[in-house]
This record gives sequence, structure tokens and C-alpha cells, in this order.
Amino acid sequence: MDSALAAGIFERSIDDYHRTDSVDTPIKNPYQDGSIENMLYKKNWIDSVQWHLEDLIRSPDLTGPDVIAMKRRIDKSNQDRTDMVERIDDWFMDLFRGVSVKQNARLNSETPAWLIDRMSILYLKIYHMREQTARKDADEVHRVNCERKLAVLLEQKKDLSQCLDELIQDIKNGDRAMKVYRQMKMYNDEKLNPVLYSRPAK
Repeated sequence: MDSALAAGIFERSIDDYHRTDSVDTPIKNPYQDGSIENMLYKKNWIDSVQWHLEDLIRSPDLTGPDVIAMKRRIDKSNQDRTDMVERIDDWFMDLFRGVSVKQNARLNSETPAWLIDRMSILYLKIYHMREQTARKDADEVHRVNCERKLAVLLEQKKDLSQCLDELIQDIKNGDRAMKVYRQMKMYNDEKLNPVLYSRPAK
């Protein structure tokens, strides 16, 4: 598992999504259930759908009920995204279970899966910024600005890939200790969100 594997899967997922470019297209994961490839593909598919949901919810044509339904769908997608990140971290924890952590090992503020999460979204930014650089209905100033932004995103892609590979190698060598803290999102939990648990029982 390295950044190159993740990159290829993210690009495939993004291309697959844009064949229909519909948030309602069912996922057809080409990788074996339980494999890291399957999880990476599913992670990016969730991100791809949510990216477009975030666009749709900003439409001025949406009515109140439509906005509420879309917001709830985005909330569920956020929870699915978090759950998938944690599943990927579980995979890494199993991978490194036999590693002897050195006494002076450092901690990292980000786990491998949360770094992968950032990469997944970055690949979506690159895809859509590249689209902006080729828009026929936009002026030259817009295209030049987007080309400048795309160059920054591509540099960030290179840096994040290096960071992921170095983090994985450091954990494998015992130079960094991997610790996982569950996100414990509260807004979706009826026992933790005061707006939900304060409602009178029906």
C-alpha cells in the first residue's frame, strides 16, 4: 500500500463517477470486498458524490423541503465518509500489528487514513479545477486564474503523496507510533445531539 496505489484508484473512481455525473448512480466497485483497494475506491466514490451534493445544495432553485432533504443526505454522507476512514485505519492497524515501536517513536497528528482522506478530496479538486481551465464559456482571466490554482494543487498532490509514503514507512520501521482516535461525531447521534434528545417522545 502506497500513494501510487491510492492515486490510481482515486482517478479510476472519479472517471467512473463522471461517466454519468449523477449523485444517484449506484456504485459498482471493481475491487474485491474487504481489500484495501475496495475501501479506497468506496472512499473516493463517497467523496465524489458528496462533492456534487455540495454543489447541488447551493442551487438558488431549491425549495425549503429540497434543501432539508439534501442537507440530511450530506450529513449521512459525512458519516459514511468518517466510517470508511476508520475502516481504512483499522486495516492499517492490522497491517502494523506486529511492528515493534521504538522507545523514542514520535506520534503523528494524522493517521494514514485521514491523510488518504485529504488526498481523495485533493484529487477531486484537481479534476474539477482542470475542467475550469478548459471552459469555453469563461473568459481568459478565469482560465489563467484556474491554471494557477491547478499548479498549486498539483504541487500539493506531490507533497501529500510523499507525506503518506513517509508516514507509512516510519510506522513500518517503528519510528512513529500509530494511534487511532475515533471521530465520535455528535450531531448524528440522538443521544448526544441536544436538539434530538430534547424532543418529547412520540
